[in-house]
Amino acid sequence: MEVKDSNGNILNDGDTVTVIKDLKVKGTSSVIKRGTSVKNIRLTDDPAEIDCRVNKTAMVLRTEFVKKA
Repeated sequence: MEVKDSNGNILNDGDTVTVIKDLKVKGTSSVIKRGTSVKNIRLTDDPAEIDCRVNKTAMVLRTEFVKKA
């Protein structure tokens, strides 16, 4: 299974990605700003999602909103 970012680059476990769009976090009033760097991502069973930690909070991001750094 290949997991690709918004530009079509293949993502692997442990990669660093950058958020390409301001994202509202469901259930909170916080926002992940465009340009935020996310280190050490983990792939999931779904090729459209990745597990990561943003600002010490574990969450799942859609691959369509990140690009490989």
